[in-house]
Amino acid sequence: MAPGLEEIEIRSFDKQRDDAARVEALEKKCEVGPRDLVIDTMGDPMCRVRNSPQSKMLVAELGEELVGVVRGSIKMVTLKSSSCGMAKVGFVLGLRVSPLHRRRGIGLRMVQSLEDWFRINSVDYAYMATEKDNRASLRLFMDKLGYVMFRTPAVLVNPVTRRPARISGKVEIRKIEAEQAECLYRRFMGSVDLFPHDIDAVLKNKLSLGTWVCYPKGEYSWKEEDAGGGDEPLLIPSSSWAMLSVWNCGDVFKIKVGRGRASSNIAFKILSFIDRALPCLRLPSVPDFSGSFGVYFVYGVHGEGPQAGLLAKSLCQFAHNMAADESGDCKAVVVATGGGDPMKRCIPHWKMLSCPEDMWCIKPLINHDDMKKTQSEGAAAAAAEKGAALFVDPREV
Repeated sequence: MAPGLEEIEIRSFDKQRDDAARVEALEKKCEVGPRDLVIDTMGDPMCRVRNSPQSKMLVAELGEELVGVVRGSIKMVTLKSSSCGMAKVGFVLGLRVSPLHRRRGIGLRMVQSLEDWFRINSVDYAYMATEKDNRASLRLFMDKLGYVMFRTPAVLVNPVTRRPARISGKVEIRKIEAEQAECLYRRFMGSVDLFPHDIDAVLKNKLSLGTWVCYPKGEYSWKEEDAGGGDEPLLIPSSSWAMLSVWNCGDVFKIKVGRGRASSNIAFKILSFIDRALPCLRLPSVPDFSGSFGVYFVYGVHGEGPQAGLLAKSLCQFAHNMAADESGDCKAVVVATGGGDPMKRCIPHWKMLSCPEDMWCIKPLINHDDMKKTQSEGAAAAAAEKGAALFVDPREV
């Protein structure tokens, strides 16, 4: 007889009691997503939430066997659907259940336990992200736990190739200080959904490699605006400009393509061999995805003016070249944008590696009277997304 659900113990992860190797072994059993990706946490199971203001990891244990894990983080963000325009939110991520113990309610119990921790910490909303075609995940969160659709962002992946990306000679790219980046983000993205109110902590984190702005070459005339109470005025380019920041995920975790994508790996190797043997064909150069590799995550992509899209493209190409110059193993640059963000069409990416529609779902925890309102807003989310940007926190990738 299969063990009963009551025999499963849900508890907090204890690094003194729990062997990180057991968690990693469970992670490797659970290939995630349509591309069968395996996350290598490099000995730190908490790495994906450790940089958040508040974080927790729960494990499910059956006797001496670890059969499930889930992680959660808490922060203050902008949320336009909230009555005051801001909310304390809890993010559910990294839910894994051993393949041999699925469909026994273990995932349900772990998420409910994490929601209890959210409520203890006065969280207004819980939200999660999954692939749109992950039916098991959507059944759990939407059918059983009452989450509703919130956003459908795009996850765009550009492989880091041997050839440097060509950046237009008509633009200039300049790195700015974290304080200046904070002012720009608060001024131009502070009203965007899920914008973190501790953006200064994000920008000053050691994993954030910096923020860059791009503008037409020779245009040094930046206008001064009130920085919103700051000691110095906010410098803004006088016409078209774009900005982005880069987060080095490779220092936190590695990614490995699982068994389900073996045929794609072979295809990449063949293409790479032909490219090296016959460079005159100008085939797209590709990295070898057969081993573990790191990624750069580009966040806070924003632009103003008629040339903003082209300038953002130049910045993404700059990020690609920066990743290619790194002595490490960065093999992809990843950008997440709102599904209807006009910047989306300007970001270089490979369709075969990208996810055009992720699924983000949300659920009110404190004021249950907001449930009907949240459901109606969720039903209209796709239409409302047209032209809408979304801030994806790199600490929760």
